[in-house]
Amino acid sequence: MAKPLKFKEFVREENEALDMTQRLARSRQFKRNKAKIALGRKRAAKRTANMDTLKKRAQKQARNTILKKLTKDIDKSDLSLARRRDIEKRLDRKKNVIQKMARKLIPQVRKKDQERKRGSK
Repeated sequence: MAKPLKFKEFVREENEALDMTQRLARSRQFKRNKAKIALGRKRAAKRTANMDTLKKRAQKQARNTILKKLTKDIDKSDLSLARRRDIEKRLDRKKNVIQKMARKLIPQVRKKDQERKRGSK
């Protein structure tokens, strides 16, 4: 049996948005490999998160906190495309604030992950 591919192998960090053909190609790629991705996600859920994952989660949490402040608690999906783009640019400018906030959130994120692991047993 082929080794299941990791989710990271399908997603690359990109700064610019995908155009329509790239989006459709990515959609077909995910549909074709959805079983492998699901298997990898299931295995990852059983393991405790490493420091890189914790940092990424903390950064995402910090980014969402600042996003909520900027949008006055309006959900990101309810915003128009132009407004979302504008907010993303503003968030990119606040990179230092986000990193500082994320550093402080890491212990909470780690604790949450440990509680999740304890709850599943």
